Amino acid sequence: MTYTIPNILSISRLALVPVLVALAYFGEAQAFLAVLAVSLLSDAFDGYIARKLNQTTELGARLDSWGDVLTYGAMILGLYWVWPEVFDAQVWFLVAATLSFVVPVLAALMKFGVYPSYHTWAAKTAAVLMAPAFYWLTLGAEEGFFQAVIVFHIIVACEELAITLVLDEPRADVRSVFSLSSIAKSDDKQR
Repeated sequence: MTYTIPNILSISRLALVPVLVALAYFGEAQAFLAVLAVSLLSDAFDGYIARKLNQTTELGARLDSWGDVLTYGAMILGLYWVWPEVFDAQVWFLVAATLSFVVPVLAALMKFGVYPSYHTWAAKTAAVLMAPAFYWLTLGAEEGFFQAVIVFHIIVACEELAITLVLDEPRADVRSVFSLSSIAKSDDKQR
C-alpha cells in the first residue's frame, strides 16, 4: 500500500468508525458529534489533496468509498442509540438512504465483482450536504433538510445504477452518467 497523505486520511477515517460506534453506544452525544466532525472533514480533504498532489489512485478511491459507507453506518447507529426519538421519526428516510446505498453497490458487485467507487459530482454534493443535514437533525433544528438530502441520495443512486449499466468494466471517479461518452471515446483512443 502506498502511504500518501490522502490514503492516510482515509485510513484515519476508517479508524474513527469504531470510536464513533463506541461513543454512540455509550450515549456520548457531544463527543460523537465532535469525532464525526473530524471524520467528515478528513473526507472533505482526502480527495482534494489527492488531486492537488496528483496522488489519485484506485486504492485511494476504494479507501474513500469504504470510509464513506462505514461512517454513514456509524451515523445511523448514532441516531439509533443517542437520538432514538429522531431515529424513530426518520426511520423510513433512513431505510431509503440505506437502500440508496445497497442497491447500486449490489448491482456493481453482481456485474463487476468489485465495490463501486464512482465518486460522481452528485455523490460528492450529496455527501457534503449530509453533514449539515445530520447536525441540524440531531440538534433538533430541522428535519426537512435531512429528508431532502435523502431524496437527493436516491437520485444519486439512480445515476450510479445507470453508470453500472452503461460501463463495460469497473471504473473509479466517474464525474457523471453524462461523462460516460467522453470516457468511451478516451478508451477507444487508447485501444
